[in-house]
Amino acid sequence: MSSLPGAGPELLVALDLDGTTIRHDTSLSPRVADAIHAHLAVGSRVVIATGRGIDAMMLVADQLRLPDGVAICANGAITLSREAGVAEPGIYPGARLLDYTTFNPAAEIDIIRTHVPEALLAVEPARGPRRLSAPFPDGELVGHSVITPAAKLAGDDATRLTVRAPSLSAQELQDRIDGLGLDGVEYAVGWTAWLDISPYGVSKASALEKLRQEFSLPTSNVLAVGDGENDIEMLGWAGTGISMGDASPKVHGSADAQTAPVDEDGLAIVLERLL
Repeated sequence: MSSLPGAGPELLVALDLDGTTIRHDTSLSPRVADAIHAHLAVGSRVVIATGRGIDAMMLVADQLRLPDGVAICANGAITLSREAGVAEPGIYPGARLLDYTTFNPAAEIDIIRTHVPEALLAVEPARGPRRLSAPFPDGELVGHSVITPAAKLAGDDATRLTVRAPSLSAQELQDRIDGLGLDGVEYAVGWTAWLDISPYGVSKASALEKLRQEFSLPTSNVLAVGDGENDIEMLGWAGTGISMGDASPKVHGSADAQTAPVDEDGLAIVLERLL
């Protein structure tokens, strides 16, 4: 971290949410919140970079009491501006789309339905409700969803296809999809049996790179902190990538260093060092 500038306008901080900024039970450490607000107070460019959709991200932004700003959702497929009072049709109140990338996941849906037939599927468009093959476990999805016949799940408006297999472990789901030929997309399994499939070439890193250029900052001025496989590209791209202490060896391998686990305020430890 010695190569990073101190807290202030010359520092871009990219933060994953689940397992990094908030605990896995979605609770927030006051120490983490204080560290984030200390950076905001001196002008650090703090950007949420999450796999969550817009609705779920906005709930955490509210929990953090974040001011207006830019956020990246759906693993890089959506970049939005949080603006109090904005009401854009089909979008969570207070959010305005800046950029998004879509794809048609019809082929991936067919593959998953064939090889993981018990899986629940969700297709998330940039605007409007997500389409579900069946209800997800209680509390796992935020925002409006509609149950949709399998033949109508796919569409050219998808920013993300989510595969959820409650009866499997994360490793069992990984084993089932390995070698299935999910080419032409990006995908990562989470810490539960939750698989996100995104448009090819789209990641948190690709969306953050566009923001970095807009901010006219060198990559060496970027700090990224994350814990999941969907953070690997971001951690490798950033000038300094920090993995959370309870991340997998694969995630640690993409980072420059690691901090304490989320339950031990690992993110706060990192941010406080730059203040």
